[in-house]
Amino acid sequence: MGEWRVPPPAELALYSFIILVLTGVFLTFFFHPSEHEIVYHGSYTKLDGISMTEAYQSALNITFDVRGGLLVRQIHHWAALVFVAAIAAHALRIFFTGAFRKPREINWVIGTTMFILACVEGFAGYSLPDDLLSGTGVRIAQGIMQSIPVVGTYVVFFVFGGQYPGEDFIPRLYIVHVLLLPGLILALVTAHVMILWHQGHTQWPGKKEKEHVEVGEPMFPSFMMKTTSLFMFAFGALALLATVAQINPIWLFGPYSPLNVSNGSQPDWYIGFLEGTLRLMPGVESDIGNPITGGHTFIWNVFIPAVLLPIMFFVFMYAYPFFERWVIGDSRPHNVLDRPRYNPTRTGIGVAVITLATVVQIAGGDDVISFHLGIAVEDLVWVLRVSFFVLPVIAFFVTRRICVSLQRADRRRLRTGHRYGIVGQSPDGAAARREPEGAVTRPEPAAPAPGRPDGQVVTPQPELSYATVRLPLTEQEQERLTAHRPDKLIRPVPRHLIPLPTPRRITAQVRARLNHYYLLPSLEPPYKNGQSSKDASDGDGRPTRK
Repeated sequence: MGEWRVPPPAELALYSFIILVLTGVFLTFFFHPSEHEIVYHGSYTKLDGISMTEAYQSALNITFDVRGGLLVRQIHHWAALVFVAAIAAHALRIFFTGAFRKPREINWVIGTTMFILACVEGFAGYSLPDDLLSGTGVRIAQGIMQSIPVVGTYVVFFVFGGQYPGEDFIPRLYIVHVLLLPGLILALVTAHVMILWHQGHTQWPGKKEKEHVEVGEPMFPSFMMKTTSLFMFAFGALALLATVAQINPIWLFGPYSPLNVSNGSQPDWYIGFLEGTLRLMPGVESDIGNPITGGHTFIWNVFIPAVLLPIMFFVFMYAYPFFERWVIGDSRPHNVLDRPRYNPTRTGIGVAVITLATVVQIAGGDDVISFHLGIAVEDLVWVLRVSFFVLPVIAFFVTRRICVSLQRADRRRLRTGHRYGIVGQSPDGAAARREPEGAVTRPEPAAPAPGRPDGQVVTPQPELSYATVRLPLTEQEQERLTAHRPDKLIRPVPRHLIPLPTPRRITAQVRARLNHYYLLPSLEPPYKNGQSSKDASDGDGRPTRK
């Protein structure tokens, strides 16, 4: 039987999705996706006599009248947060280790698509109860749709079934949430796992782990026992979290009204980047023609941060594996992972993106931060605007420098080995005795020699000295600390006799310089070829499994 394994973040995402399906099926038995207005007379007396939609009333009934309803609701919500977080963590792991390289580009594209669908699915479920907090998010989404030039109004009418808020939005959103998006995610998960099973898993370099040899554990019983335990632990942890940590208390927010908004409203973390970019963007709009007589107004302060910027980010995610292959020129199949320090440029880009996302998430809660820290919100916004452009650049260069320093530390370890202990030495260099690492015991100084009859004092013998004892690295450690990248990937910079700036020459110059920027910092450790010509695969990227 073949051997394969899934990285833990991917397993956690899979099991969170299973928990979402199980708890979601339970909730569908009691939820009524209707925007029909009624007057509430239920168990929660603080809202007695308040007009609300049937969707919000059914969410209250699940919370207070259905046995175990509140627990299942909170497990469902926490599982949604963990699901998106696990996909994001898995994507970061894939990016930093280069696991997206050939032949796994298609799985990177599938994973990016799943990340987008997971965010949309989470927002859809978050909006269904029609409470004041989720309704505010829907109102913001309607403004984002309407900011799309030319077609924005048509998109809003299609989504809401007429003028906002309409009466068809929640029924339509319910179908998308429980049928369309889960079906797409399930199909993508199936394709993702099948491609993984076909291609084999990636692995860290080692004595046995090579580009052409896959080392793993049997799927049954060892992997199945481990992965089943992880599912049980994940379910138990989410149940415990739902028991002790309250989340989304819709009964405190009240029903949605377009005239009201909750103070300090914050969306779930995976939508926080939209909130942050909207708050950072200054008010900018422009008119083409006369809006009164048929012109058009472009709301750039909504379209750029909430539509254009997310599109650019996800296009970057989709295109990066192909961009890096074009720059480096490495079209070989890879089954051995990169250590992040051995590709400083890629690692710097990843840290810069994380820094940018952190700034945007902080900006999404600038009003709460301003209130608790006593800072003027205008000053905080300007600090975050500057940080949006400056901090990612600083993070990139600092990370790149740290990666090079770590490579040099690995080079020293490869040359000198591990520090094992210290040994005492006599003045002639012979070893006297071995001391454990960190020992402070020193030899007793020699007693002063008696003076000569002529009054001269005999000079005492020098004290015992110490030297560090080092052990050579094992073959496994040497393989892991050695960069497996042939020097032939470095492209020469073209030198033209007649420097005419033709498009082809400009492209060649840009590609060569990017190639150097990517690869030259990776030459710090001693080069060691990880794949000889006789070990090369037949080109399909499928390793030999042992």
